[in-house]
Amino acid sequence: MDILAPLIVVLLLAGVVLMVSGPLRGSSVVAATHDSLERADLAAAKEAKYAEIRDTEMDFRTGKLSEDDWRGQDRALRAEAIDLLRRLDALGPDES
Repeated sequence: MDILAPLIVVLLLAGVVLMVSGPLRGSSVVAATHDSLERADLAAAKEAKYAEIRDTEMDFRTGKLSEDDWRGQDRALRAEAIDLLRRLDALGPDES
């Protein structure tokens, strides 16, 4: 009987620790999910930007854009693509 009381106290303390630390463990899961979603959004935006760059180049080659217009648009689109790439790099390596 003398061992039963300390065992119950230890079990109760373990339960309290688990309950209190539960939200802390969940926040890391939420942060990982947020990073994963942000990474997916940035990757989709990057691919869309690459498509815009290709479309603009095609418009120039088919004569729909003058060289000056194409250069201006190309410069702006590539700057936006670089920004997206930097934001992706800032997230670090993909954990999945």
